[in-house]
Amino acid sequence: MKILIVGDVVGRSGRDAVAKHLPALRETLDLDFVVVNGENAAHGFGITETICKDLYALGADVITTGNHVWDQREIMNYIGGDDRLLRPLNFPAGTPGKGAGVFETKDGRRVMVVHAMCRLFMDPLDDPFAGVDEALGNHRLGAGGGRGSVDAVLVDLHGEASSEKMAMAHFLDGRVSAVVGTHTHVPTADAQVLTGGTAYQTDLGMTGDYDSVIGMQKETATARFTTKLPQGRLEPAEGEATFCALYLETDDATGLAARAEPVRLGGRLAPAMPG
Repeated sequence: MKILIVGDVVGRSGRDAVAKHLPALRETLDLDFVVVNGENAAHGFGITETICKDLYALGADVITTGNHVWDQREIMNYIGGDDRLLRPLNFPAGTPGKGAGVFETKDGRRVMVVHAMCRLFMDPLDDPFAGVDEALGNHRLGAGGGRGSVDAVLVDLHGEASSEKMAMAHFLDGRVSAVVGTHTHVPTADAQVLTGGTAYQTDLGMTGDYDSVIGMQKETATARFTTKLPQGRLEPAEGEATFCALYLETDDATGLAARAEPVRLGGRLAPAMPG
């Protein structure tokens, strides 16, 4: 199976990059499934129903989020009715929406997407390791080989600390197709397949303008550090975005990763495409 997981989309610049690159990538890479992290898609803060529908129309199959999921208040009434929009599963019981789901590709294969949030330097949510472990309890990888219930399992781990993300990857190695980090908005150079067959990248990076401070206009963001005085509202940078993602190929029988390579297109970062 051929899969693309897209890093945090930031503001209009990021949305424009998705519109420019994702439909073409679905065709040229012959993609079976696409996950997009959209937690910063609405002017840098949260996501809306309209943006969700736009991302689906552009080729996203599932949208993940993160700590900014509730920034646009309207999403609280919408998320419960959209099974393809996930919030981190380790929010307390009773939180609207869900953090995991099983979705079908056009040819009938089953892909499980699990979304969790780290705790180091983040909100004190429930244990993400226990939450992901529980979510996987009823679903075993390897449906193509007749040994499981799903053909692929993708984990979006939204967090600050690289150590916590790496620990999760090793905790799940051999049980899921991929563990990818989101949230820091900086792409890491460690895309790899672990010894047990799970693809991993500490952070996908953002799909946003890199002439910025993690996607926000650099003048206001820098002034907050240099003056320690109240500044204006952070606004998304609006230059050309770099589209950042991880391309993943899984083994049809086992569901484990056979290949994992970064994708970077447009904007300021050096381009990268699967060889």
